[in-house]
Amino acid sequence: MVGRRPLGRRFGWLWAAYAVSAYGSGLGFGALPLIAVLLLRAGPAEVSALSAVGPAVGALIAAPLAPWVEFRRKRPVMIAMDLTRFAAMATIPLAYAFGRLGFVQLLVISAVVAAAKIAFNAASGAYLKALVRPDDLLVANARFESTNWSSIAVGPPLGGAAIGLFGPVTTVVADALSYLLSALGITAIRDREEVPHPTGKSPARAGALLDGWRHIMGHPGLRALYLNQMLVAGLIMATEPLLAVLLLRRLGFPPWQYGLAFAAPCLGGLIGSRLAPRVVARYGRHRVFRTVGTLRAVWLIGLAFVRPGVVGLVTVIAVELAIIINMSLYTPVLATYRLERTPRHLVARTLTAWSIGQQASIAVLTALAGLLADATGPRTALAVAGLLILATPLLLPRSDHTSQPEPEPFRSHS
Repeated sequence: MVGRRPLGRRFGWLWAAYAVSAYGSGLGFGALPLIAVLLLRAGPAEVSALSAVGPAVGALIAAPLAPWVEFRRKRPVMIAMDLTRFAAMATIPLAYAFGRLGFVQLLVISAVVAAAKIAFNAASGAYLKALVRPDDLLVANARFESTNWSSIAVGPPLGGAAIGLFGPVTTVVADALSYLLSALGITAIRDREEVPHPTGKSPARAGALLDGWRHIMGHPGLRALYLNQMLVAGLIMATEPLLAVLLLRRLGFPPWQYGLAFAAPCLGGLIGSRLAPRVVARYGRHRVFRTVGTLRAVWLIGLAFVRPGVVGLVTVIAVELAIIINMSLYTPVLATYRLERTPRHLVARTLTAWSIGQQASIAVLTALAGLLADATGPRTALAVAGLLILATPLLLPRSDHTSQPEPEPFRSHS
């Protein structure tokens, strides 16, 4: 069967490292906004700023790192980024223990973690392309996607319970330790990775920072998918801090219900990600992009109608479930197509450019949503986001640029 081919010991270690980090982040899902709301009494504008400014600054930090990541061994880069995230997150419980935790510190940590995440993802994407055969890329990406959603399904309820039992920074400690364990897992791979060599012009030139964007914008399929993804991701993520304020402060949901509202629908991520290879094999990639890409966008408006109590909880779960099933099917197909259509010497810069664009979109739209929520209330801002996202399918590729991957020889690490 498509989803059960063995991908080797080295992929197993990479997958295990990803899993432990993902589950740690699942436990700490929404930890910084939650701390800002519950400990620092932050309002909608501050919570949205935390979700927007940190990733925006992180994207600026990550931009000049792209050529550096491109032409270095990827495993040491991934280990360094994991250790950076561990160190940054570990400062939160220390500051809390000494009564020095502040909003500015959360902003700085958010930026550092965002930059490290972009660099890590760029390195790991390039490493994955060299690690597995082209025919196995979709299976590998589907496994990562399945792990991601299962971690969010399990993590937030446990995290909410841990916060209730042990205090508000408990999940941050777990998240920090998960990065340390991920670094150890990547260290255990122990393959003989070659140092990448520049192809063509020198990577030290100023224009090297823009090579990833040049590649994306010069490819019709990637360009359409990039613009669509920026808006969809930005509008969906802009609702997270708005929901935190609406559910926790306006509607009085306890933290465990807030966690459950996001965790239960993530079981749908297991469905979508496991179906991805079969759906592509049956219907083709272009139809998946058009149909599933459209279905991601039609449900968000439902969050504007959340009410107190069980009905409100069920509404959030139903809306998130519909979004996540489609997202989890769409995302590994997109990730695989992006790797297939990018030459090896451009993978890290292309993935960095993609992440920076997405983070910038999230930052801008989250900030605007926060300002709108501050002026009109979170429910109105949720309604506006839900209406705007209905236009995003217009950006999906209209012609089939996605049917056949561009051939590239496979060279596994020895």
